Amino acid sequence: MNARRWWDLIVAGSLVVLVVITIDGPRVAPSTAAGGLFSAAAIGLAYLAWGRRMLRPGGASGSPGDSGFDHVAHPTSSRLFQITLVLASGAATAFDPNLAVVQTLAFPILWALASSFSDAVRLSALLALSTGLGLWASTGRDGDAALQATAIETISFVFALAMGTWITRIADAGAYQRRLVQELTAAQNQLVAAHRDAGSAAERERLAREIHDTIAQSLTSLVMLAQRTRRELDALPVDTSVPADSVDLIEATGRDALAEARALVASMAPARVGDGDLAHTLARLAERFERETGIRVGVDLTGLGSDGDGTAPPLDRALEVVLLRCAQEGLANVRKHSGAGAAHVGVARAGHDIVLTVSDSGRGLGDYTPDTEHGFGLAGMRDRLALVGGRLEVTDSAAEGAAGGHGTTLRVTLPVSAPTMSTAPASPAGAGARG
Repeated sequence: MNARRWWDLIVAGSLVVLVVITIDGPRVAPSTAAGGLFSAAAIGLAYLAWGRRMLRPGGASGSPGDSGFDHVAHPTSSRLFQITLVLASGAATAFDPNLAVVQTLAFPILWALASSFSDAVRLSALLALSTGLGLWASTGRDGDAALQATAIETISFVFALAMGTWITRIADAGAYQRRLVQELTAAQNQLVAAHRDAGSAAERERLAREIHDTIAQSLTSLVMLAQRTRRELDALPVDTSVPADSVDLIEATGRDALAEARALVASMAPARVGDGDLAHTLARLAERFERETGIRVGVDLTGLGSDGDGTAPPLDRALEVVLLRCAQEGLANVRKHSGAGAAHVGVARAGHDIVLTVSDSGRGLGDYTPDTEHGFGLAGMRDRLALVGGRLEVTDSAAEGAAGGHGTTLRVTLPVSAPTMSTAPASPAGAGARG
């Protein structure tokens, strides 16, 4: 049972006792009964109007001394209920001294409504004074009645003070224990998160070592074999310009793949290594794409600080990998679908974002809708961007610097402060975006 149900039961039971005391006497005057009933009704209505609305549906919040009454959020209701309890208790006792038993209800409620220990003591003193005046008025209004009322209310006040202090200390101890449990739970959750992060970091380091010791070494061997093949071709007494050009492309592709493997190793390493290489990597990517396809590629990497003084803030390694993958995917789309003669790759800063655009001078989207495509290119790109809080737009537009043609523009926007990407969906360079 929550605090609201408990207080409903306590108040209702106490008011029933008061009503029984009021009407069950052998010679109860009508005015006395009416006064007692009026006082009980005033307490009940005050509870319904002001007291009950302050009770939290879920019970106590766990703060020291909290019994469920939210007097902080309802200060006016709290004060009105306190005044009603003090005055109604005194009035009820003035009609019938037996109704002084109302203190057994009023003292606990006043302690529950008090905002502090000193406030509870003041409210208890006011209640004892009001009830004492009621006893004096109902028992003769003379010196003996005053002494009797003073003695009774002094005992009641001391007992209420002792009980209130004891219960408050119990509530404080319970709240302290709850805070300790909450802090312990939070510490355990932090420890679990730390272990999980440590495990993830260890796994990333292991994968980085595996990539470095296997794929990167194989790509290094590929580059060296391409160089040796080129030397062997140069030594032949015949024209080897055509196969030599292919060997050069193989070597360039191997070098780019090796650079990407090293970038992946760096992104999974515990410390950042080799910042500032993305501009050169994108430039090499555009140069190789132009050689392979014959499509002219313009490059503008001002957002990376590549053509100025280099003062642009460095990007997180994970964001560099995302930008590189998106640029590869965008150029792959240009090669497979655009029929363009020119393309453009740009990286710029826009407030707290960094924006990558890959545009072409080709046929444009036509009836194709990127949002409904069923291939893996754009879908994989969206998944990769979602991990770092980025977004993707594909629209029809004239390529920057290109003459004529509707063209297509792929625009990737990344927040510079995006969280470090722990994993990203693999999207092989050159995979088609539309099929």
